Amino acid sequence: MASLLERKLIVVTGKGGTGKTTVACALGLLAARRGLRTIVAELGDQHRLPAMFGQPRAPESGVEVELEPGLWSTSIDPDEALFEWLRTLGGRISVRMLAASSTFHYFAAAAPGAKELVSMVKVRELCEGRPRRANAHGETARARGPYDLVILDAPATGHALAMLSSPQTFAAIVRAGPLAEQAQRVRELLEDPARSGYVAVTHATEMAVTETLELEEGLRLTLDRDLDAVVVNGTLPRRFTKQELGRIATTTATGDGSQAELGESAALARSAGRMARTVYERARLQQSQVARLRRQRFAGGSPPAVLTIPFVFTPELDLTAVRGTSERLDKKL
Repeated sequence: MASLLERKLIVVTGKGGTGKTTVACALGLLAARRGLRTIVAELGDQHRLPAMFGQPRAPESGVEVELEPGLWSTSIDPDEALFEWLRTLGGRISVRMLAASSTFHYFAAAAPGAKELVSMVKVRELCEGRPRRANAHGETARARGPYDLVILDAPATGHALAMLSSPQTFAAIVRAGPLAEQAQRVRELLEDPARSGYVAVTHATEMAVTETLELEEGLRLTLDRDLDAVVVNGTLPRRFTKQELGRIATTTATGDGSQAELGESAALARSAGRMARTVYERARLQQSQVARLRRQRFAGGSPPAVLTIPFVFTPELDLTAVRGTSERLDKKL
């Protein structure tokens, strides 16, 4: 685990809704705090990080925005990435003409993994600092990279595996040419444990943990890689032991009378007792799923590094809460 932040690329994925973007941002803050020139790349037309850092408006896709000293963000739109690549083949054909072209849509549909691959090519360019191709307006720009670390806020498990396997998928169609060469370089980056790392984000539920184990199996089959870490988000503390819960139950037992007969204080005590049991059972179930992850043995025979992040009791997860998550990860990485 000590070497995770020493890679060039960290891919963060997992079940949807488990907090992948939060963990990606927290890792970015941690890396920048440790002096690494870091960029977090979102996929699709999403600009959640600039908004979180109080940027007045969403930047265009592909623009690298400085969030704070040492930390940048960018958004990679797969459609636009494919447009840009096709422009290199079609000369000065406009994006509008490409978008309206039946040939383009036929190519996009008939070439499995094309959008995913050109998106991963852009991720590799961030790692290596290669010149950027023309954007949607025909303008060219040079990336700010190379960055010390690129953190990819990847899609959910299934789509992430499709993206990570795109070099192999596309290689089955195109075996020579510039894109085939780029696919090979992307594959080498993703398969190299010295340059890339994989982090799964999950909740401590049976379904989410099962998907995490399926992700690990998919990584092994696709790239011959294991997860470097599993971040279990939203865990609850164990506030009571089983014995303490028994004493609470005894103290709050007040018979089967109606609420009026029990009185306000007795009804409140019963309610507190039920809540204590609910919290205890939920935490117990979560701990059993965390233990399930820690019992897992990957290809190398070693268990995964399982990091837990406690549930944040706030109405909205803002930048302050994400900084707190980053500080917790700092103690565990």
